[in-house]
Amino acid sequence: MSRRTHVTSGPYAPPAAARELTALSADGARLHVEVHGPEEAPAVVLAHGWTCSTAFWAAQIRELAADHRVIAYDQRGHGRTPASPACSTDVLADDLEAVLTATLAPGEQAVVAGHSMGGMTVMAAATRPAFRAHVAAVLLCSTGSSRLVAESTVVPMRAGRARTRLTGHILGSRAPLGPVTPLARRILKYATMGPASAPDMVEACARIVHACPRAVRHAWSHVLHGLDLDHGLAELRVPVEIVAGGADRLTPPVHARSLAAALPNCLGVTELPGIGHMTPVEAPDLVTGKIRALAAAHISAVPAVEESA
Repeated sequence: MSRRTHVTSGPYAPPAAARELTALSADGARLHVEVHGPEEAPAVVLAHGWTCSTAFWAAQIRELAADHRVIAYDQRGHGRTPASPACSTDVLADDLEAVLTATLAPGEQAVVAGHSMGGMTVMAAATRPAFRAHVAAVLLCSTGSSRLVAESTVVPMRAGRARTRLTGHILGSRAPLGPVTPLARRILKYATMGPASAPDMVEACARIVHACPRAVRHAWSHVLHGLDLDHGLAELRVPVEIVAGGADRLTPPVHARSLAAALPNCLGVTELPGIGHMTPVEAPDLVTGKIRALAAAHISAVPAVEESA
């Protein structure tokens, strides 16, 4: 994806990576990975959501990279990672494993933050060997484990089959989003952001979402529609903190409460009044602070390997 599709100044302009690499997933898919910050610093891995890219984490990367090694990657078909016919929670887990293995040293642990589909990626990967070896703690932002379409309030109707069916058609539409116009900004703000979201936040999110190819958007919408990760939540045993937007129409706070009740080691839920689905953009300082605090509390230094005499 060209950086021309992103904002070019301010807190939401994507910073240049210290280095870039390609991680190979289990099926050979090539994942675009960016590394920011000092190489020897505590590691943080960022997994973005549906229709987004590494650019979504610009505010977190800019602040954390001062004293953390920040690893961000593009999900399949998003950003600079090519699309793949394989779309499932299993391949999301494969891809996160590949990124962890490619970027972290043996014995090194990181905090993983996942937003929306990125949070679902974390849940799907909870039993994987690389996840258990490398993940010290998790931040879940604006996400859920099942019933995403049924619980969505994007369509202002009473809950039930009619709303679920109409919501599924809207979220799974093949229609192109087109250019970022004033009307497009209003629609995106209504569906994904809180009513008080600043114009620069809306602009950044609109450019990122509109840059996602419609075929990719459509393919992954089916995965989200049929999502059921409830059975695996008990396997996510590391400390987990949850952030939810009180005005989130895509993953309303009922999801955060359900996750907290099912997780074996939930540190708590922070529900943000008036904030929508795009919590890392709408509440950047809070999300960054949560990641920083988790890293300070749960990442231990990797012992240096002594050289042989």
